[in-house]
Amino acid sequence: MTEPSLHHIPDEDDIPIGRILSRREVLTLFGSAGSALALAACMPASQSDGTLPSEGATAVSPTTQAEVAAANATAEAANEAITQAAGSTAAPACVVRPEVTEGPYYVDVDQLRSDVREGKAGAALTLTFRVTEVTDAACTPLEGAAVEIWHCDAEGWYSGVNDPGFNTSGETWLRGTQVTDANGLATFTTIYPGWYSSRCVHIHFKVHPTEDLVFTSQLFFPDEFTNQVFTREPYADKGLPDTTNATDNIYQDLLLLDPSVAGDGYAAIFDIGVDMATVGTGSSNGGPGGMPPGGSPPPRPGSGG
Repeated sequence: MTEPSLHHIPDEDDIPIGRILSRREVLTLFGSAGSALALAACMPASQSDGTLPSEGATAVSPTTQAEVAAANATAEAANEAITQAAGSTAAPACVVRPEVTEGPYYVDVDQLRSDVREGKAGAALTLTFRVTEVTDAACTPLEGAAVEIWHCDAEGWYSGVNDPGFNTSGETWLRGTQVTDANGLATFTTIYPGWYSSRCVHIHFKVHPTEDLVFTSQLFFPDEFTNQVFTREPYADKGLPDTTNATDNIYQDLLLLDPSVAGDGYAAIFDIGVDMATVGTGSSNGGPGGMPPGGSPPPRPGSGG
């Protein structure tokens, strides 16, 4: 089988925006060099055996009624585990994260929903954001913030895009928005992202703490974890990513998730502390679509590409 051509890194997709507070600034902000909240991320514990499903495990591909039920059961189990983990935290997590570019494939789909899969095949991923507000003396859960996510499917395609090689205009899969609750939590049910050339595996996100402010960044996954996930279908046919975290020019350690196994799928929680005084201090680059220089996106069946 001839391997399709792949995405190249989008134009100007490597330009960071905003800035991350220095350690000194964080310590000053909390007024104590010994503050346990300074840069402490509280992630859910991995499962006791720390293993991933075997190579022969069946991917969660919600395309039939039975598969939808199984995928939903996995998501519910992950949601319950995350809720328990979040509720067991004595103090709110407060991690100031770096902003990076939104890339060329952001589309404002304006869909308030937790399950963004729309039948897309892939291993179920329950992703929870825990958003807190950084103030002069504390870090408290931020209620009412809108959190958006978008990412490619197992083939490396984005929805809502008219690009050379494929056209997904009008489609909205793997995009959606949730509003944080009283604990600052916003949870999505999606799939583990695929990959395209010159980018490591990632998820784009925005946090709107107010109507006028927006924090834009990306999430990343440990290479070793991704490599094991990609032994499963539908990822296995495409093979492993050609770009690791170390060779991706956007990746930053503070944006790395710590995923764990949840049933037949996976779960991760991401803590982010929002400083209203510095959020969104740069401008995003790109817009819907965009021609990746030096490469072509993968063709879509029926597109003629």
